[in-house]
Amino acid sequence: MTYEHSPAEESAAKHRSTHDAMSPRKPYPLLKSLAFVPVAWIVLTASTLRADITAEQVRTSIDRATEFLTRQQRTDGSWPEYGSYIGGVTSLCTLALLNAGVDPDDEVIQKALTWLRQLEPRTTYAASLQTMVFCKAQPQRDLLLINRNVKWLESVQITDGLKRGAWSYPRASGDNSNSQFALLALHEAERVGVSVSSRTWRLAKAYWEDCQNVDGSWGYVKGAAGTGSMTCAGIASMMITTGKVLQADARAIGERVQCCGQGPGGENERIERGLAWLGRNFSVTANPGNERLWLLYYLYGVERVGRLSARRFLGGHDWYREGTEYLVRQQDSLSGFFKGVGHAEDDPLIATSLALLFLSKGRRPLLLAKMNTGGDDWNQHRNDVANLTRAVESRWKLDLTWQVVDIRAATVEDLLQTPVLYLCGSEATWAEPPAARQRLARKLRDYLDRGGFLFFEAYCGGVGFDEAVRKLIADIFPEPEYRLHLLDPNHPIWHAEQRIAPDQLRPLWGIEFGCRTSVVYAPLDPPGSPQPSLSCLWELARMGRDQDLAPSVQRQVDAAVGLGVNILAYATNRELRGKEESFRIATETQQEDPFQRGRLSVAQLRHPGGCNAAPRALTNLMETAGQELRLRTGVRDKLLDIADDDLFNHHLVFMHGRNRFRLTDEERAQLKAYLERGGMLMADAICGSPAFRESFRREMEAIFPQKPLEPIPSADPMLTPTYGGFDLSLVTRRDPQQRGGGQLQATLRRVPAELEGIRFGDRWGVIFSPFDISCALEKHDSLECRGYVREDARRIGLNVLLYSLQQ
Repeated sequence: MTYEHSPAEESAAKHRSTHDAMSPRKPYPLLKSLAFVPVAWIVLTASTLRADITAEQVRTSIDRATEFLTRQQRTDGSWPEYGSYIGGVTSLCTLALLNAGVDPDDEVIQKALTWLRQLEPRTTYAASLQTMVFCKAQPQRDLLLINRNVKWLESVQITDGLKRGAWSYPRASGDNSNSQFALLALHEAERVGVSVSSRTWRLAKAYWEDCQNVDGSWGYVKGAAGTGSMTCAGIASMMITTGKVLQADARAIGERVQCCGQGPGGENERIERGLAWLGRNFSVTANPGNERLWLLYYLYGVERVGRLSARRFLGGHDWYREGTEYLVRQQDSLSGFFKGVGHAEDDPLIATSLALLFLSKGRRPLLLAKMNTGGDDWNQHRNDVANLTRAVESRWKLDLTWQVVDIRAATVEDLLQTPVLYLCGSEATWAEPPAARQRLARKLRDYLDRGGFLFFEAYCGGVGFDEAVRKLIADIFPEPEYRLHLLDPNHPIWHAEQRIAPDQLRPLWGIEFGCRTSVVYAPLDPPGSPQPSLSCLWELARMGRDQDLAPSVQRQVDAAVGLGVNILAYATNRELRGKEESFRIATETQQEDPFQRGRLSVAQLRHPGGCNAAPRALTNLMETAGQELRLRTGVRDKLLDIADDDLFNHHLVFMHGRNRFRLTDEERAQLKAYLERGGMLMADAICGSPAFRESFRREMEAIFPQKPLEPIPSADPMLTPTYGGFDLSLVTRRDPQQRGGGQLQATLRRVPAELEGIRFGDRWGVIFSPFDISCALEKHDSLECRGYVREDARRIGLNVLLYSLQQ
């Protein structure tokens, strides 16, 4: 995504929207995601709760913690150290700032890196944190130092005795805290291309298995009572080491790819027992088993477990929401620091860094969710989505996460946390009985109506899956106009991010819903002996691990990853929001208002130009008006015929489309009478459609030959806060463009809102946007869509509503 600015932007900077939060010193999660999730995770879902804090409070808290750490940096680039672990606090502060979004080229980071590069590894904590900083900041520049630290960490791993496989303080026996940090450092090193010995991973894996307690927990050392912080360490360490040691669920033997080969599940049982203990004892106000001691260290571990396990819920608790609500309230109101209880957490530098790591890493944007339908069939390739997410991160230079969603228990609000839902399988137990399938269909339709995107894939010989998916889609879309069809070779999915080679194309089916293709299905092809599924090939894309693939197989893997990235780029528009944004959308279901009197009722007009291409645009706008403006609103259930006399019972009507159209003489006469008697028409061309734009202008000229459409001045009261709305002197508009190599790219321009209108005396009776508003309101805006971004489309719509009420 690129941005271009109008000459007036600098003078109007105070009017900028809050959604543009990518500046280097504005904390935004830029983390490396987990490349390997080794077992079949099952998400515990719970009803979404109304947040007591807002997304803006979360961002402000991160800003203030970042500013506190920055102010405490010494002139030489270091921070005051704790005890004899030289480099530990400086590395921890630097790591927290990097994860909060401070750019590696920022002066604060550069000074810290210069100081850290002078240090030789001497202690496990300091060397591990230093390694993680180098991997996060400028890994290519510091590759030699990362390699040096890896060799040092491997050299000090305990290789015999009862603590075999652990790490320790100098001249001490092994413990789980030092061991956790060493593994985190080695994991990050391997992700940037530095090789770690397989023996190191095997020894560490055996160590963590050996010191797990019978109840599933881990303590500080073997045999010690379990605590929350050490159980988080054990779960994360088991996930990391298992991913390094076990074979993937797909293999390439020469030029032949073998799919759907799940390995042994013993590690799954160990990790599940750890997660079960953590869920039973979960808290964000105390470190289970250790009360208030090491609380922030524990929360830092909770974030890691939630992220690595792809779980939104731990023991029924939305860990990030609850942890964030607690931390934001504990922050010092004046200076922005955090302070824990006892030991190192008494040090505000350490406490603030740990809190900031939780807040910033935990909020990384959610890219997609994999649907858990029960059993094992949905997860035959346990690393497919993790590997794909890692590839997207690498290409978009944005740290992301993914989740598993139990589709049986998840609410629509839960599903709306993710922009893309992915369902794969070979069987379809979720499709029977028909009543269960229909309940699922209603849930998925509600998700699609609110801007979601569905991606289905059949694999592992899934003939039954194919039949079930087609039945499910028929239940989701009973309307005859929504049917699966083969996607055209020119569809943006084939080139949104990279152009897929012709010999690597595979049949993709889709459904055009709203303003884009909102459902994509990849069936087996041919059904008897298919080429490897996308899921299978994603499983082979184990970035950071050595593997030798035959050139023909590598081409298949590269194409499958490219197609996956294309689908996600198309579905998300490469516009992803931090997890804290879900706090705003998690609202209670509104009660139906039984009283009609005093309600603002708006109707959508029926016409032959694609009148319902964005069916929820008006509904979403009116719901927003009800929530933000405290208006009692309503939308007519059915499209309103222009010739219907009920037209005169609505003071405002809405019209959009994307096709050419022509009104009848009767419709023109009725619309003319309605507008001249005081009615108002709001219209927009979906995705800036030239066909609809030209038709609308022609129809207005035919109806009002003496009143041509004219530009509405940017200073017009309707585009200012005069009527209680927003200043629209500068808004953000998307301009799709083709880049080199066929890549579809969108330029975001800061421009005045461009609306046209027809005056009736001293009022605007017709308000028309030649650029898209509807798809943005429906949350179906895509890379192809020329028009306003969601936030500004909402503001334009609300301004028009407020204007209409005061005329």
